[in-house]
Amino acid sequence: MQQLKQRHLKNTPTDTSLVRGDCDLPLNREETLSVANPKTCSNNPKVNPLQHTVGLKAVVYVLSIDGNCLMPCNLSKGRKLVKKKRAKIVTLYPFTVQLNFECENKVQEISLGVDAGYENIGLSCMTGKKELFSATVILDNKTSSRLTERRMYRRGRRNKLWYRKPRFLNRKRKEGWLPPSVQRRYDAHLRIINFLKSIMPITKTTVEIAKFDIQKIENSEINEKGYQEGDMYGYQNVKSYLLSREKGVCQLCKTEFKKGDKLNVHHCKQRKEEGSNRPKNLAILHKKCHEKLHKKNLKLSAPKAYKAPTFMSIINKRFREDIPNVNITYGNITFVDRNNLKLEKTHYNDAFVIAGGTTQERCKTITIEQKRRNNRAIQLNRNGYKPSIRKQRYKIQPKDFIWIEGKRYRAIGIHNNGTRVMVEGCPKKKSYSIKKVQKIYNFGGFAYN
Repeated sequence: MQQLKQRHLKNTPTDTSLVRGDCDLPLNREETLSVANPKTCSNNPKVNPLQHTVGLKAVVYVLSIDGNCLMPCNLSKGRKLVKKKRAKIVTLYPFTVQLNFECENKVQEISLGVDAGYENIGLSCMTGKKELFSATVILDNKTSSRLTERRMYRRGRRNKLWYRKPRFLNRKRKEGWLPPSVQRRYDAHLRIINFLKSIMPITKTTVEIAKFDIQKIENSEINEKGYQEGDMYGYQNVKSYLLSREKGVCQLCKTEFKKGDKLNVHHCKQRKEEGSNRPKNLAILHKKCHEKLHKKNLKLSAPKAYKAPTFMSIINKRFREDIPNVNITYGNITFVDRNNLKLEKTHYNDAFVIAGGTTQERCKTITIEQKRRNNRAIQLNRNGYKPSIRKQRYKIQPKDFIWIEGKRYRAIGIHNNGTRVMVEGCPKKKSYSIKKVQKIYNFGGFAYN
């Protein structure tokens, strides 16, 4: 396979982790099968064999000299453009080049399908003949735990103050406010959609949304009046409701409560584990059983959480407001169309169907993982009791690509005051000196695997 000379990404700052960095990566990509076994699944009638036998060609995304999106080209043509200095490299992941000469700027219609989700996003871009982009985005679901950690440190600092001026009513929520965990997931959807529109002339965007009735899921026979009457309707307090629900029996020892017994209410899923105060997450126990449960780290079965349906119900209207001329579809339509094409259930196959895919030639599917750009660096000193805040931003961030002695590694993190870097897949040494790093490629907020 023909290779190009090593080139630098020009005009790319490297003093911050918020942008892509410099890199000398050779531009030849290995064209391999998207699955380990090259055999088709012709013995399985439920899966379309075409989705395994096609989709082996790599694509290069092209920008005009003015920065406008043009139609992607194949890999060999992209190499020739760069080799003859008729184009310069913009990004390596995905491989995008910008032309150095004027062209006709003729484009075709490209449709984008988005399978929105709580933990994963499916993406597919295609023309009438072939698929140009296919990916599964894995979202970072750590916002809630990070906020809990920040709250802990904040309370620790404030408790050490002798006097703190009272403040109240100083926090106002703007119109359209969303919880931070929901906002970050939703922003990830918009960012990846806008990024694809910046490298391809997308003319049509279709997003699959859903709206769930949580009360209807839990009780299929609920009626109009039942929506206004919660679980504790008609009960004086939580304990009286739990006693009635469990028929006066302790949920741990399964014995009846006697007159004079001290009763404790227990969270099946602890608050530190993002458990709620919903009655279904509460248990009624003897005082001794409650102490025994915590002492021996016993667990009671927690109720099913509906975070994903709740997230989809919150954002279903916002796509219409934030994406111009967006088309909306629903899961039942995708389900029927996918089964008619005999495609297996995956996020990228759903996105392919959402975009209007039928018999188009498929492309290789990639995996994109959302990552944190800058860690909130609170570390303990060696004496272990005085926290210190690290404000310096290192050039190498977790999941970035680095080259050491001509070999490419994925960075895990920086330690020892920024003098050493930890990498994956290195059994002999746990870390390398930062001086041995030859090249760095910063991914930003999304890392390509």
